[in-house]
Amino acid sequence: QVQLAESGGGLVQPGGSLRLSCAASGSIVSINVMAWYRQAPGKQRELVARIISSGSTNYADSVKGRFTISRDNAKNTVYLQMSSLKPEDTAVYYCNADLVRYGSSATFRYWGQGTQVTVSS
Repeated sequence: QVQLAESGGGLVQPGGSLRLSCAASGSIVSINVMAWYRQAPGKQRELVARIISSGSTNYADSVKGRFTISRDNAKNTVYLQMSSLKPEDTAVYYCNADLVRYGSSATFRYWGQGTQVTVSS
């Protein structure tokens, strides 16, 4: 079975940095898309950043220039480097992966359990 394990969340001061990691494990052939979503209190879940197999990336306007998404295909891991953090970045961050499992040509979507990021002084 496939699982996504997130790590790196925590408490950071405004202007600080955090690096989130999400490692996919299991019978994985390839990962087409990896992404980070977040959900702040009282708000809907939103896409923060995504990276496709080619390496192309997309970012929410609110994080563009501050966050960087990257992936290590050999480790089936996606990272989210967050810099110049603001209090409004406070949210639960969720890892997402669209991947192909061993023995199938279909794409499946998986979600991590989420990791809390709190930006506060």
